[in-house]
Amino acid sequence: METTKINKKALAILSVGHFITDINQGSLPALLPFFKEALNLSYTLSGVILLSSNLTSSIIQPAFGYLSDRKPMGWFLPLTPFIACLGMALAGFAPNYSLLLLCVMITGVGVASFHPEGFKTAYFFTGDKKATGMSLFAVGGNLGIAAGPITALALVSYFGLKGTLGLIIPGILIAVILFLNLSWLFSPVKFAHKEAKKQMETPLTRNQKTTFLLLISIATVRACTQLGLATYIPFYYINYLKGSPLYAGKLVSTFLIAGALGTLIGGPLADRWGHKKFLLITLSLLFPLLLLFYNSSGFITFIILAISGMVLISTFGLTTVMAQAILPHHLGMASGMMVGFTISAGGIGVTLLGIIADTWGVPMAMKTIFATPLVALALTLLLKYPVTTKNTQSA
Repeated sequence: METTKINKKALAILSVGHFITDINQGSLPALLPFFKEALNLSYTLSGVILLSSNLTSSIIQPAFGYLSDRKPMGWFLPLTPFIACLGMALAGFAPNYSLLLLCVMITGVGVASFHPEGFKTAYFFTGDKKATGMSLFAVGGNLGIAAGPITALALVSYFGLKGTLGLIIPGILIAVILFLNLSWLFSPVKFAHKEAKKQMETPLTRNQKTTFLLLISIATVRACTQLGLATYIPFYYINYLKGSPLYAGKLVSTFLIAGALGTLIGGPLADRWGHKKFLLITLSLLFPLLLLFYNSSGFITFIILAISGMVLISTFGLTTVMAQAILPHHLGMASGMMVGFTISAGGIGVTLLGIIADTWGVPMAMKTIFATPLVALALTLLLKYPVTTKNTQSA
């Protein structure tokens, strides 16, 4: 049986596009205090800015995925990173709250429309080692979100709030690069679309639906764990322990950067050990690791949190690959649901953690986060993967 190699050039270009797109997502939380001061906003109105970003960048991703499956939209690849950068570049110039929300939503639409098309296109260049190849694409987004706050704060520190205009430069550059390479990047997608169109109207089997819903639930719980830790580590160390905000910031950065590294390491290991087996191993390790983190101090805290971040986020690209394997003729929808919907639903979980923190305190919210991987582990044990259907056999 002939093996297909990973196309590293294609994945590198797509990963850079992913990086530049997601820098804008990472920038917004860091820019909120500056928007709040410039427009004299309340905390509630500041929160609505984040909500607007979340609604447009994540929740509508499955809709773009659906459209992508119906009709190939290769022009999304160069256009959408530019749109994402354009919105955030103009946000620093917004003279009022309504226009600021519009800029944030423009960025959100750019982010939402890039991801399904990006993950779908990347799929065709991953070769036989799907998880390894997808990790190369996914890590771009993880690094972009981690680099977003540093980039935004550097621009605003040097040039004031209008320094956000600097974000347009990488948007223009990647749009040109993707446009010049679009013909060969998108050709396998167009060919596969013609083949898949024959299967598009075939109803999904009950096995496919059940497995896909379980996988969405697992990825949602993982997103809740990741977002919960990124949100509540600062609350715990600053508000509860009365520690240094800088220390808390370093912890979150360590967690996210280690997660990006974990994405790269996790893909090859998942291909070697088996996708479901690797998912089970990582979820089994998380509960004891997070307990160790909670009860540690000093430099060891950073080490344990870094390992936790690597283990938790290492399956980010993997679960998207698994979803694409379950729905091989609905790659855009599978990608949009796994990347967009699950993160949005995970964000709702973080809101519920706020109720726990208000009622029983921040330590209880932290302990709740530590228990979430056990829920994901139980769901993974129920997962029947790989799925054997006529669709997957013909894919």
